[in-house]
Amino acid sequence: MEGTIFSLIPAVLMLVLVLLTRNVLLSLGTGIVVGALLIHDFAIWDSLKEIGNNLYTIFVTDGAPNTGNLLLLGFLLLLGMMTAFLQASGGSRAFGEWMIKRVKTRVGAQAMSAVLGIIIFIDDYFNSLAVGQIARPLTDRHRISRAKLAYIIDSTSAPVTVISPISSWGAYIIGIIGGLLAANGITSMEPLEAFIKMIPFNLYALGAILLVFLVAYLKMDIGPMRKHEKRAVKTGALIDPEQDNVPGDLSDTFEAHQSGKIYHLLVPIGVLIAATIISMLITGANASEGDISILTIFANTNVNLSLFIGGLTAVLTAYIFHAVQGKPKNNAEKIIVEGIKTMLPAIYILLLAWMIGSIIGTLKTGEYLAQIVNNSSISPSLLPFLFFIIAGFMALATGTSWGTFGIMLPIAAEVTVITDIDMLLPSMAAVLAGSVFGDHCTPISDTTILSSTGAGSNHIDHVLTQLPYAILAAVSAAVGYLLIGFTNQVILPLLVTIAIITAFAVLIHFLKNTKSSKH
Repeated sequence: MEGTIFSLIPAVLMLVLVLLTRNVLLSLGTGIVVGALLIHDFAIWDSLKEIGNNLYTIFVTDGAPNTGNLLLLGFLLLLGMMTAFLQASGGSRAFGEWMIKRVKTRVGAQAMSAVLGIIIFIDDYFNSLAVGQIARPLTDRHRISRAKLAYIIDSTSAPVTVISPISSWGAYIIGIIGGLLAANGITSMEPLEAFIKMIPFNLYALGAILLVFLVAYLKMDIGPMRKHEKRAVKTGALIDPEQDNVPGDLSDTFEAHQSGKIYHLLVPIGVLIAATIISMLITGANASEGDISILTIFANTNVNLSLFIGGLTAVLTAYIFHAVQGKPKNNAEKIIVEGIKTMLPAIYILLLAWMIGSIIGTLKTGEYLAQIVNNSSISPSLLPFLFFIIAGFMALATGTSWGTFGIMLPIAAEVTVITDIDMLLPSMAAVLAGSVFGDHCTPISDTTILSSTGAGSNHIDHVLTQLPYAILAAVSAAVGYLLIGFTNQVILPLLVTIAIITAFAVLIHFLKNTKSSKH
């Protein structure tokens, strides 16, 4: 079954079940079981051992603790604790009251959240969780649904980090490009130069960022998002009242302390950001060999360890504020326990997502899709378009952008060097763009999971509400990639992509206003 069309079954089955049942744990679990059965030709005992081994290797690999996974899970628990302290201290309420006097509209609150997503560009995990903590008090006060906030966070995390050379993603991609240029004997450009030249070709990432601001300013609520926004505005219910186990939501758990101040929220978050960045710089510098530069630091940094150190420092800071606040309404033990409980749904989803990612890797789903491209006789002018589509489907099926980069970038380089060297950078950029698109559409992407966690949104609500916007940006980008192939230009395809997205947004806004005026 490995490396054949049958390797697609678990991924497709999981996605269908998510859409039909809206139960992500059931869907992921089913995909894991079916995938294990396919790996072992439906031998029940071997399949059960495969599932158990996949769960075990999340925590222990090669006889040693899997510190990367354990640190990330630990950071999520710490984030839950910090969120609980911020809520109980009254800091979140105070910040919301302060911001609502300065950001007076729902449009401004959404735009502010998007700007925060662009500013915090160092890492997608960090972006997803930090922006949620900062923006949520403001968006809650303006009755912006948690699904909308999750969309804003997700569409300004991976799209920003994938075009930022000074980020964990940028460093990883530049490292791959360097190896590919050397392997193919290309000496006319340096890896960093190639990465920067690829930015205007990353049509989906640029289009997705633009679309966030258009959605905010033109009140472009389409598909399932319309229901969530209408409910939030009319009733103040920011999440679906029928949904339980929403990660990161503590709205009804604590009575906020009356003496809460803005600094009770801003200082712990500032400590989180500062401690994480400093830790990333230190761990990256320590792991770098030879000449140390900002690129080598971010290429070798330990993101999960840095997040854990930042989270632990922030929780200790929030705890100190709690201890000196005077007659707190909630004891520290209750705050910690409730904070941990809010993160358990996200952790369950993340564990299952890692398991099905491993199952799909064993089935060689990505390799099968890559082989289709490699063995096809395709016109060079279609390569950017096809690499965008294949990378998108691969990331959708496997739940990993980085894994898709690792598989598809070498294939894109090999194919274009042989057929048309002019298509090298556009095709590699198309791989990056397609990977982010697929990442936005799949419920098993860790970035998508953490975006819904940071926003305090139901995970499936986030996936389904983001899907129409992702598809719009992807269709526009696909047209752009066809133009790149046939014109070999940069600016025209980018302008066409932007024009299609903008025209659609303006049309939706116009139709909405026309409909409103008739009533």
